[in-house]
Amino acid sequence: MADRWWQRPLVKPQALRPGDRVAIVSTSWGGPAVFPHRYEAGKRYVADAFGLVPVEMPHALSEADWLDRNPKARAEDINAAFADPSIRGIIASIGGDDAIRLIPHIDLDVIARNPKVFLGYSDPTVLHFGCLKAGLCSFYGPTIMSGFAENGGMHAYAETFLRKAVFETAPIGEIEPNGDGWTVEHLPWKDPANQKKRRKLTPSTGPRTLQGTGTVQGHLIGGCAEVLEMLKGSDWWPPAEYWNGAILFYETSEEAPAATQVLRWLRNFAAQGILHRLSGVVLGRPGGQTDEAYRQEQERSVLRALNEAGLQHLPVLAELDFGHTDPIATLPYGVVAEIDCSRSRLSILEPGVSPRDE
Repeated sequence: MADRWWQRPLVKPQALRPGDRVAIVSTSWGGPAVFPHRYEAGKRYVADAFGLVPVEMPHALSEADWLDRNPKARAEDINAAFADPSIRGIIASIGGDDAIRLIPHIDLDVIARNPKVFLGYSDPTVLHFGCLKAGLCSFYGPTIMSGFAENGGMHAYAETFLRKAVFETAPIGEIEPNGDGWTVEHLPWKDPANQKKRRKLTPSTGPRTLQGTGTVQGHLIGGCAEVLEMLKGSDWWPPAEYWNGAILFYETSEEAPAATQVLRWLRNFAAQGILHRLSGVVLGRPGGQTDEAYRQEQERSVLRALNEAGLQHLPVLAELDFGHTDPIATLPYGVVAEIDCSRSRLSILEPGVSPRDE
């Protein structure tokens, strides 16, 4: 990749439409082989609800232990999916914890020459940062097994915002509050009967403003907090300049890291000079937890890190629906968004995709 890659404008991939072939890649954990019924439910939903044609890359269904030993094979699937002109989009099968091992094997020039929709969340955060370096806008949203395979079918809220993000070429607009409620209820995937059982929803009060006033705008960048820690210092980590004026979207996984750990991670963002460059922060509701005290403790840690950095007035929204709770909105990387502190709203001011050239 060329020097000073972070100064190039991002390319928006062309919009998806029914009939498009979309590749399924296992970027990390080999979940499809461990819970095939769950994987098949997600694949069917991609086809039935969105009219897309799922295409399994050669190693997408390989045994989990084999995939763990072969990060190069996983990367080869991603390279091949981007290079294949018949493929219009790429969806991660599930997350995991070692996509960072793919960095030496991913061909960013192939991604740059073949821009297309890449979709996933959690550990695929790594690949999103690869797309950023390649100059491509990608999408923090559902995976095949978590999102598309939601028990009883994808929530309407998640489906609506996925369509806005990757099928529609109008500006995505306001991320409206999720009025149906949210869930992290654990129904074991090993029991196929659970696939048809809806998870219990916790009422949502909607996003809240933790600090800041007025409105601010900036390009979106972020992802899963634990994965961002693995990315720091890597060849794909953007230089401080890239964060100028950005809105950081930030969320923690079902592993529920301690609030003190989140504080320490954000202190590193401060030490790098990143926090001081931001226009604002939006926090996803913490994954894996219904405990309000845990959420509040995490929010206090975020505010403490900002206070230590002298950023008591930086706009911060909390309890947004992205990341490790369900349902989730799909967020495009690099696209200009706006935080409205008075209304506690995040709006995405641009489309995430470009019109088709045919």
